[in-house]
Amino acid sequence: MIDIAHLKSWIGRTAEATDVAAPGPLTRLAALLDHEALPWILDQLPPLAHWLYFLPDARQSELDSDGHPKRGDFLPPVPSPRRMWAGSRLEFRAPIRIGTAMTKTSTIAAVEAKSGVSGEMVFVTIRHEISAAADVAVVEEQDIVYREPPNASAASAGSRAPAAEERIPEWRRTITPDPVQLFRYSALTFNSHRIHYDREYCRDVEGYPGLVVHGPYIATLLADHFLRQHPRTPLAKLRFRAHRPLFDTAPFDLCGCRAEGGADLWARGPSGEIATFMTVALAK
Repeated sequence: MIDIAHLKSWIGRTAEATDVAAPGPLTRLAALLDHEALPWILDQLPPLAHWLYFLPDARQSELDSDGHPKRGDFLPPVPSPRRMWAGSRLEFRAPIRIGTAMTKTSTIAAVEAKSGVSGEMVFVTIRHEISAAADVAVVEEQDIVYREPPNASAASAGSRAPAAEERIPEWRRTITPDPVQLFRYSALTFNSHRIHYDREYCRDVEGYPGLVVHGPYIATLLADHFLRQHPRTPLAKLRFRAHRPLFDTAPFDLCGCRAEGGADLWARGPSGEIATFMTVALAK
């Protein structure tokens, strides 16, 4: 039984980190996305590139068996073994210039217990504020979900996806994930979660059929998919929700179409299911 009252006592905890918006991570991101040259506005971070900074620095002895830092310090000690990035809501308030010193302040905003087809879940919401040159440049609310390994009947189920299946995408691109691609994103973000590189652990411990494609990598691919159609277009807001995981066992499609004030984008799995859904709002 999860003691949700105890976990809620983590609400309000904060952590602060500093970094510099160095150009190196952007060069490596462009290489991972298979661009011949940097495709973004050259003097500032593109949307979602702040994820390449403020990387975790837990000592090796402080890692848990899944590769994540042990819980109970900043994040609450949720006992459920599976941890996934469920989605984010972002506001881009000001550009972050290359070379600028940055500060990130993270606060545990909410801890909620829910029940789903795969059993009990705990959602932890973290509010991140990234400041650069004395301005708050990015505000992000990140949802992390913790859950038990699914039983056989629930293994393929996910949250209900929006009805994007019936839309005809204006832009579509197929991605074929592979272990090297997933390793490169893990390296780029210093992400040691074993579900992205340890196939035996994925299969035998967490019950997945293959290596899991990172949620933020899928979001980055979707944002890049939009920007390939609308180069250097500034965004005001972005939100995405992961409905079910994608694996390195099959290709998936990046899809998108225009919407009022911006665009809708989605990652479509090999059976036509919506794995991740994203909306972007353009800056005025």
